[in-house]
Amino acid sequence: MKKILLPLSFSLGFFAFSQVTKTEAPAVDSTKAWSIQGQNTLMLNQAAFSNWVGGGANNVGWLAGVNYNLTYEKGKDLWENTVLLGYGQNNTKGVGTRKTQDVINLSTNYGREFVKHWYLSGGASLQTQFAAGYQDGNNPEAAKISNFMAPGYLNIGAGITYRPNDNFTVTLRPANARWTFVLDKDLQYAGNYGLKNDGDSSLFQFGFLGTAMYKLKIMENITLTNTGSVFSNYLNHPERLVLSYSGILNMKINKFISTNITLDLLYDHNQIRRTQLKQTLGVGFAYNIENGKKRSENKNNQSWLK
Repeated sequence: MKKILLPLSFSLGFFAFSQVTKTEAPAVDSTKAWSIQGQNTLMLNQAAFSNWVGGGANNVGWLAGVNYNLTYEKGKDLWENTVLLGYGQNNTKGVGTRKTQDVINLSTNYGREFVKHWYLSGGASLQTQFAAGYQDGNNPEAAKISNFMAPGYLNIGAGITYRPNDNFTVTLRPANARWTFVLDKDLQYAGNYGLKNDGDSSLFQFGFLGTAMYKLKIMENITLTNTGSVFSNYLNHPERLVLSYSGILNMKINKFISTNITLDLLYDHNQIRRTQLKQTLGVGFAYNIENGKKRSENKNNQSWLK
C-alpha cells in the first residue's frame, strides 16, 4: 500500500504546484493601441407627382458620406485622426441637378500627456470641397463662387489639448499658421477670400486657433455631436474672428438604417460679411464600424488590430 500511496502523493503534489504556478504567472497585456470608429452613409430621397392639384415637381436626390475616427493611445501618447467626406445631389424636373452637400474635412492631432488629461499637442487640418459651387442655388449657368481648393484651408499649429474622455476634447493653439488657397484661376481676384492681389493663389495668416468637440448621448441610439472652432489672425485685424459650428444629430434605427440631421454655421469676414447656414436631413443606409473601443474607455479592447 505504501508503494502505491507514495507515488500518488507525489503526483498530486506536483499537479497542485503546477496549478499554483499557472495562476501566479503574470498576465500578458493584449490591449491594442489602435481603435477605429466610423460610419458609411447613403441617403436617398424621391418625390413624384401626377395630376396633383397641390402642385409639385418630380425630384430624386442622394447623399453619400464617410465619417471616421482613428485613434492611437499608448502610455502618454495620444494621436487622433478624423476623416469626414460628404457629397450629395438633387435633380428636380424643370430645374436640373444641384448639389446639396459637398465637404472634405481631414485632421490629425498628436499629443504627449504632461498632466492627467492634458497634452502638449501639435496637428494639422484641411478643409475644402469636391466640386464647383455657383450663385443662385448652385445653378451651373450662374456665376461660379467656389471650387475644389477654392477655397481650401490648411491649418498647422501647436498648443495644448484637454481630453478627459472620448466625448469631450478641447484644443488650444496659440501658434497656428493658416493658409487659404484659391487654386481656381477664375476666382483669383483681389478681395475674394481675402486675396491681396489679382492672380494670387493663397493667403497666409498666423494666429490663435481653438477647437472643441462635445458628444452628447440624448437617449439610446440618439447622439448629438457638436464641434466648434474660432480663429484670430494676429497679423491683420485680430478682432475679425472666424467662427464655425457643426452639429450632427444621428438617430440610429437599426444596424443598417439611420436618420441624420446636420446644421452648419460659419462666419468668415473674408468670405461674406454675413452668417452662413447650411442644414440637411436624410434617412437611409448607414453602416457603422466600431473595431475596438477606445483605450481610455475600456482597457481590454482593440483586439481588431493584431
